Parts: sequence; structure tokens; C-alpha cells
Amino acid sequence: MRVAIFASGNGTNFEILAQQFQNHDLPGDLVLLFCDHPTAHVIDRAKRLKVPYETFTVKECGGKPAYEKRILKVLQDYQIDFIALAGYMRVVGPTILDHFGGSIVNLHPAYLPAYPGLHSIERAFTDHQTQTGVTIHYIDSGLDSGPIIAQEHVVIKPDDTIESLEERVHETEHRLYPAVLKEVLTKRIEKGE
Repeated sequence: MRVAIFASGNGTNFEILAQQFQNHDLPGDLVLLFCDHPTAHVIDRAKRLKVPYETFTVKECGGKPAYEKRILKVLQDYQIDFIALAGYMRVVGPTILDHFGGSIVNLHPAYLPAYPGLHSIERAFTDHQTQTGVTIHYIDSGLDSGPIIAQEHVVIKPDDTIESLEERVHETEHRLYPAVLKEVLTKRIEKGE
């Protein structure tokens, strides 16, 4: 199973997953990082971990349709079977979904269906919620609306700051995402997908 990870920013989840693939704690082979921000820190992490990467922007491609076609070509060139989104801050469009539907999972920092989209942790905090969470789900054509694979609540404490809450959400992500990916990838490999 040849896996690509898509990320847009700092890349802490990417690094944890990459290390687990390299240590054979996750089944399959991580063969590609795709990043839509050429200056993102995740690229430095990929270089340090010796994970091949590709990076380009929508603007460089002249719009989203051409951008997605270029991504699809990269995925085909690397013979990708499965995609894990880890902080990828774009909606995956139909060009990629048509080829990889059912083979893309996303990590979202909220207990869906609450707080889909951007700034989920901050929105839960400023809305004075008592809990938020982490969701891992398959991607569909909607915004964080695909079938849920796993979820875990994260309590928002009365003395939390945005930073302390973000730290606990990320700790939950770092524990839950590898465990869920291991289960999903193992089942796919056993089925010969």
C-alpha cells in the first residue's frame, strides 16, 4: 500500500505518521508528502525524514481545476493507493475524489458535525463550549461531512487558554490518528485493496 500525506502547515501530525511508517508501526509505505504551501515547515520535516515531497500552489497552476489535475498526475506518478490528510487546509475537489474516493481520510480538530472547516478549536473555545474533540473521517464532496471512522472528545477546562486547548487537541490527534490509520490500512491490505 503506497501512501501519500497531504499537509499545509507545521506538520506535527505528518512527522508522527512518517516516523511510524518508517518504524513499520504503520502498514504500507509512505512515499510522498504533498504540500500546497512551498514555505511550510512540514517540508523541512519531510527533508529531515527523507520523505519525497511535491509542493505547488493553486496560483502557480492557474486555478483549482489545473491544480487538482497536476496533483492527480503526481499521485499517479508515485502510484499512490491511499491518501491521509493531516492539516491539509483545502477542500479536495472532484478531480481527485473521482480517482481516490473511499481512499482518502482526514483528521479534523473538532467533534464533528460541530465546527467543520477552519479554526475549529478557536471557534469551540470562543463559543464557550465545554468540550470539543478530534474526528477522523473519510472524505466526500462536502466540507468535513464524510463518513466518520473515529472520534474522541477533548474537555474544555474553565481555566483553558486557546493554546492549552490546542495542545490537548493535538496530543489527542497524535495518539488517535496513527491508531486509526493502522486499523484502516491493515483492513485494506488484508482485503487486497
